[in-house]
Amino acid sequence: MKNLVGIIMGSDSDLKVMQDAAKTLEELGVSYEITVCSAHRTPDEAHKFAATAASRGLKVIIASAGGAAHLAGAMAANTTLPVIGVPINWKLDGLDALLSTMQMPPGVPVATVGIDNAKNAALLAAQILATSDENLMKKMEDYKKKMAEGVIAKAAKLQELGYKEYLESK
Repeated sequence: MKNLVGIIMGSDSDLKVMQDAAKTLEELGVSYEITVCSAHRTPDEAHKFAATAASRGLKVIIASAGGAAHLAGAMAANTTLPVIGVPINWKLDGLDALLSTMQMPPGVPVATVGIDNAKNAALLAAQILATSDENLMKKMEDYKKKMAEGVIAKAAKLQELGYKEYLESK
């Protein structure tokens, strides 16, 4: 089975956040590859990763970086595949990475999720893939249904216990 999603991190320190993307893709049965590559320290390798992604069978790239956070933009500049950026909270509460990831020039789009929100990046990647995969679309529908059922159960528990006992029961 070919990997469909490429997860690329600017530093191995991002793995504590990006493991959520890997776990979510595994939960949904989506194959992926994962690596570390810096837009600044290994620019040739970053270029090669993006430029060969489609020919390797990838359909979506998830890229994380903190600080200047140029990795997602470097990926988007060198591929026509959808790129999802995950800004990492490294300095300035992650706002520097968020702004660097989302403020791409016209013609070089990067979809950007919240700071440290690798799970949403994986879910967005799966939703993109699900547009041409009925089985994955069903898994996404089931995932959202399960999520809704969880919220409904919490609401019922809150109504039954009241807010004080509800908080104590957590």
